[in-house]
Amino acid sequence: MSVECSRWRPRGGGRIREVAWERALAFSGVSEGLVRVRLDLAYDGTAFSGWAFQHDRRTVQGELERALATIARRDDLPRVTVAGRTDAGVHATGQVAHIDLPREVVADRLMQRLNGILPPDVRVRAAAPAPEGFDARFSGMARTYRYRVADTPSAVDPLRRHDTLAWPRVLDLPAMQEASRRLLGLRDFAAFCRRREGATTTRTLEIFDWTREDVLVATVRADAFCHSMVRSLVGALLAVGEGRRDPAWPAGLLTAGARASDVVVAPPHGLTLVRVDYPPDDQLAARQEITRNLRNPLVPDAKMDGC
Repeated sequence: MSVECSRWRPRGGGRIREVAWERALAFSGVSEGLVRVRLDLAYDGTAFSGWAFQHDRRTVQGELERALATIARRDDLPRVTVAGRTDAGVHATGQVAHIDLPREVVADRLMQRLNGILPPDVRVRAAAPAPEGFDARFSGMARTYRYRVADTPSAVDPLRRHDTLAWPRVLDLPAMQEASRRLLGLRDFAAFCRRREGATTTRTLEIFDWTREDVLVATVRADAFCHSMVRSLVGALLAVGEGRRDPAWPAGLLTAGARASDVVVAPPHGLTLVRVDYPPDDQLAARQEITRNLRNPLVPDAKMDGC
């Protein structure tokens, strides 16, 4: 496939850089005239009504698609596909998305052009042609979130109020660590998910660990998360940390097979998506097929939605 680069030849790096860019374009196109672009994103979720586009509300997807349409000078671009939709108030430092763009739109300075249009609470950290077989959502192997809790007066920092939950009582870290360990593995997390008709709630929770830095930090990693799962897990563990629940209580809820009414969902602002992991490039397409078979394709965003 020949690639016409005369209109937007990369600046700097000479012919070596230009050849590398052309080669990436040649192998990333999803159909004639289109190039799949991977976007690595960070955003402060405070003023957003979540990731997903809404006609009457400000969303991350809405702002990003508006900027892309401005650069492309057309309003018929496809929707941006994201690794994990986040709820209102949830942040990201390691979000990943993709979009199929007309070849003439994709340029070496796409990241700079987008950041020149986007509002300051959204940043594109990288923008480049994606490897063949890449799908931001279905090629993902794992997502990692962090939740921050300041449970002592000295740890409450006004400058971190938008990404850290201020808790009025000191929490029992060993009890929370014990409770978290009991939840690891391949389980049905229906007790901690908002049910969606036809969508599976079975997930593999790989990491659920609490550490005390300047504040308490929960690190949560799974192959995927169902709706409100992360914040429900954190909410259950806060009850354990306060001594209102036994460390065995959260794992005991897993046998219910239905949403647990006594689990309080933690506030969104303490939660940040920090990482999305993908397999090696030569395994992207295979991973995509595996994931599509595991999740019901008839349920919108059944794989991961609204943490």
